[in-house]
Amino acid sequence: MNFLTALVTFENLHEVRRLCHWGPVIALTVIAVCSSMAILDSIIWYWPLDTTGGSFNFIMLINWSVLILYNYFNAMFVGPGYIPLGWKPEKEEDTKYLQFCRMCQGYKAPRSHHCRKCNRCVMKMDHHCPWINNCCGHQNHAYFTSFLLLAPLGCSHAAFIFIMTMYTQLYERISFGWSTVKIDMSAVRRFQPIMPFSVPAFAATLFALGLALGTTIAVGMLFFIQMKVILRNKTSVEAWIEEKAKDRIQYYQTGEEFIFPYDLGRRWENFKQVFTWSGSPEGDGIQWPIHAKCHQHTLTIEQLKQKADKRVRSQIQYRVVEDYNGACCPLSKGLNTFFRTPCTEEPRIGLHKGETILATRGTKWWMYGDKVLDDEQTKAGARLRGWFPRRCVEKCHYDTAVTSAMTSETSSEEKKVK
Repeated sequence: MNFLTALVTFENLHEVRRLCHWGPVIALTVIAVCSSMAILDSIIWYWPLDTTGGSFNFIMLINWSVLILYNYFNAMFVGPGYIPLGWKPEKEEDTKYLQFCRMCQGYKAPRSHHCRKCNRCVMKMDHHCPWINNCCGHQNHAYFTSFLLLAPLGCSHAAFIFIMTMYTQLYERISFGWSTVKIDMSAVRRFQPIMPFSVPAFAATLFALGLALGTTIAVGMLFFIQMKVILRNKTSVEAWIEEKAKDRIQYYQTGEEFIFPYDLGRRWENFKQVFTWSGSPEGDGIQWPIHAKCHQHTLTIEQLKQKADKRVRSQIQYRVVEDYNGACCPLSKGLNTFFRTPCTEEPRIGLHKGETILATRGTKWWMYGDKVLDDEQTKAGARLRGWFPRRCVEKCHYDTAVTSAMTSETSSEEKKVK
C-alpha cells in the first residue's frame, strides 16, 4: 500500500471517478493498444527476447509505458491545487487588489482562476484538460508536461516497431513489380517468428501504427505549446490577459508600461519554477517570485482594469465578417486555426456575417465569447457562448460616448487600486 501511495497520490478517494469520462477512456485505450501491440510485435515477429537488442528493446518499451502512465495518473489525481474555500489575503487592505469569487465565497489569489468544470478556484490555472478530466495548474503542471513529452517519444518507438514488423513479415509476400530491386534480408531470416503473421495481426499492427503516428503529432504539438508558456513562466490564461493589457493601453493611449510580473528574465529560472528534482513545484500557489519592477498584485490590478473595460466595451465589441459552421477543427479557416484548436470541452458556436460577439478571452487563433441575441431570446434566458476562429471577427469601432464612459470608469478604477 505504501508503494501504491508513493506511485500515485490521491487527494481523495472519490478522485478515482475522474476515470469515468470519455477523455481518460480514450487516452488510456490508446496507451494500452500502442504498448501491448508494440510488445507483442517485438517478441513474436520482429525482435525476439533471446537477443541482446531484443531484450533492450523490450525493456525500453516497458519503461515508456511505466513513465507515461506514472505522469498521466499524477497529472490526473494530484490535480492543480485549489485555493481554499472562503480564502482571503493576510492583509485586509490587499482585498482591494483582488477579485471576489461568488462560487467559492472567497477572493481569487494571484494567478488563480475559477474553473466551471471543477467548480473551484484553481492555483495558476492553465486550462481544463478533458484528456485527464482535470485542470492543469500549479501542482500538476510538471507531470502534465512530462506526459506530453513522453507520450510522443514512446509512440515514436512503437511506430518504428510496427513499421519494421510489417516490413520484415511482408517482404517476401508482396511484389511491387521491381524485380531488379533487392534488399538483403539474410539477418531477418535467421529469426523464425513464433507464429505466422496473419491478416488479423497485420490489421491490428496497422491500426496501432495509425494511433501511434497520430498521437506523436498531436501530443507533440501540445508539448511545444506548453514549453513555450513554461519558459516564459506564463499560463495560457495569462498570455491572453497580457494581450488584452497591451490592447487596452494602445486603445486608450494611457502611456502605461505593462510588464508581465512572473517572467523572471531567464528561461532557466522560469523552467525551475515548474520542474524541480523533488517533483513538487516551487511556491505555495499563492505567493510568487516576481519581476524586479513589479509586485504581487501587478497582474490582479490589470485584471481589475480589464474587468472595468469589459463592463463598458462589451456592449459593442466584435462583428462577424466570415461565416463559421461551428466545427471543432475547421480546415477552411487556415492550418493554424485547424491545428491550434482549443483543447477543451467548451463548445464552439456557429457564426453568420453581421452578428455581434462579446469576446471575453482567447488565444492567438481562437476567441471565446457570447453571441448577442435578439430581445425575445434574451427575455427567454437563452445564451449562446463558445469558441470561434479569430479570423472570423473584427473589432467594432467605439463611439464617443462609450469611449468617454470607459475613460472615466478606467480612471476611477485606477485610483481605487493605487
